Amino acid sequence: MNKLKQYERVFNHFDSNGDGRISSCELQRCVGAIGGELSKAEAEAVMEYLDSDGDGLLGLDDFVKLVEEGEEEDKVKDLREAFKMYHEMDGSDYITPKSLKKMLSRLGESKSVDECKIMISRFDLDGDGVLNFDEFKVMML
Repeated sequence: MNKLKQYERVFNHFDSNGDGRISSCELQRCVGAIGGELSKAEAEAVMEYLDSDGDGLLGLDDFVKLVEEGEEEDKVKDLREAFKMYHEMDGSDYITPKSLKKMLSRLGESKSVDECKIMISRFDLDGDGVLNFDEFKVMML
């Protein structure tokens, strides 16, 4: 089953009145069903932000956008955690060739510092010889 069909099944499940739209109340129930909490004000803010046709309800396209934005936020959060592990090795806010070498070694891959410099240079957009978070994100995505 493709991704859109999966989204459509979830959407239809949460569209409790079957009108083809999700209201702010249905959205609150949806979030509650997956273990989250969403206040009435938060649900209304989400509706306002994502409602593409201005009817105060989320259509399937709006719902897909909501789900995919949440997935993107999770990816960035995971990348931040991974980035933190790399740069904490030498106490800087960047991934250095030395910290990359150490992390790769922990992962069972042996590289020289020179090889790590080359790896970093491919994604080092500002040419400073290290990777900041934005450069790391480009590398990983």
